[in-house]
Amino acid sequence: MRVTGDWLTDPRAQAVCRVLTDAGYEALFVGGCVRNALIGAPVDDIDISTDATPETVSDLAEKAGLKAVPTGIDHGTVTVVAEGQPHEITTFRRDVETDGRRAVVAFTTEIREDALRRDLTMNALYARPDGTVVDPLGGLPDLLARRVRFIEDPEARIREDYLRILRFFRFHAWYGDPQEGLDADGLAACAALSDGLETLSKERIGAELRKLLAAPDPSPSAAAMQHAGCLRPVLPGADTRALPILVALEPELAARPEAIRRLAVLGGEEAAGHLRLSKKDARRLERLRAAATVDMGPAELGYRLGLAEARDAVLIRAALMESPLPPDAAGDIARGAEAEFPVTAKDLMPDYKGAALGERLTSLETRWIASGFTLTRDELVGR
Repeated sequence: MRVTGDWLTDPRAQAVCRVLTDAGYEALFVGGCVRNALIGAPVDDIDISTDATPETVSDLAEKAGLKAVPTGIDHGTVTVVAEGQPHEITTFRRDVETDGRRAVVAFTTEIREDALRRDLTMNALYARPDGTVVDPLGGLPDLLARRVRFIEDPEARIREDYLRILRFFRFHAWYGDPQEGLDADGLAACAALSDGLETLSKERIGAELRKLLAAPDPSPSAAAMQHAGCLRPVLPGADTRALPILVALEPELAARPEAIRRLAVLGGEEAAGHLRLSKKDARRLERLRAAATVDMGPAELGYRLGLAEARDAVLIRAALMESPLPPDAAGDIARGAEAEFPVTAKDLMPDYKGAALGERLTSLETRWIASGFTLTRDELVGR
């Protein structure tokens, strides 16, 4: 079997591979680019594996006139830049020691040893520069069947890095067969070792959970994660019951999958801190949760929040209430978002000033909103 794609035939990637193969070394595309190409998914990251040591990779690249940057030299990674395009090249590795968060590695020349240190069978696939697939662990049938399965012993893989618990659920959300449940052995191992999640940094947990929630439909995986006891350690108090409702409603308002909106329906205690959200995302999450609970119709939410956030607030409210969207919610939100309050402070002066001016503006704005944004300046001001 062969993979194809522009990423594979890109002259820059092929030139980097030739630097290695012309010197007698392996150059194999690995991981996500191979996996995604085989199932017709978009290819974003391109990684290359080799049996050449990092020092050899750097020397060969520089002799070929390419820039080599030791971006992860302790773990065998050198970034080779060809015509402005970076390519991460990592030497085949095997784990020498792991503690559930990080690993001490040793370089190897055996592709099977390199494959065995990966997490899931669908991620242990390689491809030669001509596209020929190399499958040292027999993971190709799992990928084609959309089976998300740990390599060999699930508990052993998880003990090497407890983040793999979250990756198991995330990969099922993105690549698993939606008609099939999660792999029973993998799920049991995740449940048995869920306490290990508490050893991970909040940054790693937050990044992984956001990727999961951005999947087209993360609700089956998230529900399995909660039932297995793997949600509580990373987001205490969260509940997945409203998530499938939100996912079902999103297309009605043309809302694309988005992690923060979905996080808002999960709830949870101090989510921004537990997941180390950026200040921007934390503020947005707080606004959405608050807006979903206020007594405002879609049109007023559109006026107060703008089109995008009002849409999200209406979706979140409906999901939490387990109710359909209000009739013509999209039109009302758009109408509110386009409305402009016709009265300014100058229109009320000098009759009003100070606190009285602010109160009068608020009162008039309330009347204007209640009118469906139809009252004019003269009708409101009375002059």
